[in-house]
Amino acid sequence: MPNPFPGMNPYLESPDFWPEVHNRLIVAIADALVPQVVPKYRVAIEKRIYELKGEQSLLVGMPADVSILCNPVSPNPSTSNVAVATRTTEPLKIRLAMSEEVREGYLEVIDMATKEVVTVIEVLSPANKRPGKGREMYEEKRDKIFGSRTNFVEIDLLRGWEPLPVLDNDIAAHYRILVSRSNQRPGADLYVFNLQDAIPCFPLPLRGGDVEPIVDLQALLNEVYDRAAYDITLDYTAQLMPALSEADAVWGDSGVAGNQPPAV
Repeated sequence: MPNPFPGMNPYLESPDFWPEVHNRLIVAIADALVPQVVPKYRVAIEKRIYELKGEQSLLVGMPADVSILCNPVSPNPSTSNVAVATRTTEPLKIRLAMSEEVREGYLEVIDMATKEVVTVIEVLSPANKRPGKGREMYEEKRDKIFGSRTNFVEIDLLRGWEPLPVLDNDIAAHYRILVSRSNQRPGADLYVFNLQDAIPCFPLPLRGGDVEPIVDLQALLNEVYDRAAYDITLDYTAQLMPALSEADAVWGDSGVAGNQPPAV
């Protein structure tokens, strides 16, 4: 069964699948661009590696089915400076702040003659969007690109967390693609679309005067879906994270584009 959604498949946003989808999509975009930009440019798959210190697991939690039994001892007035001990029959259940190594792939379009990075293409991961060190580091890199002569493309196919900032940040949409040409800043093109929409094609900015290749992200995502056999491996009975609104869930249940997507 092909991708039953007309655009982004929300089940691919699952933490169990998104890291793999992210990697496959990065490679698919690179493979699609290479024939369109050679011999003047090459498309390099780059990777950044950094460490997060358990930002999502710092809270101390105790399951509801754990009971704590204490036998308080009344202090003796004559020995009031002695600490009073209590005794528990079960330990508290806590979570430790573990270090997590994050590896994120992205693309650079490089001028073969000058070796300069002409365009950076980012496909956002959860670490780029959720509050914490990962988002802070990504926003710092983003700001540096905005202050440079490098073009920038940012693809956000994740409904969770706050979108990355733009001046008109009150635009409501499930997904977005930002295309920022260095010679047009602070102006930029923002493609916004929802679960019900096909992912729009967008031009890849290069040097002035060059023909800009068109990226058909929808076709690439559908190819990734087919090659990875996600129609078999995705659990379409699982709860979506984040959950859909009631209206979107009704739409998903109604059947789309001749296919019958699973209940959402």
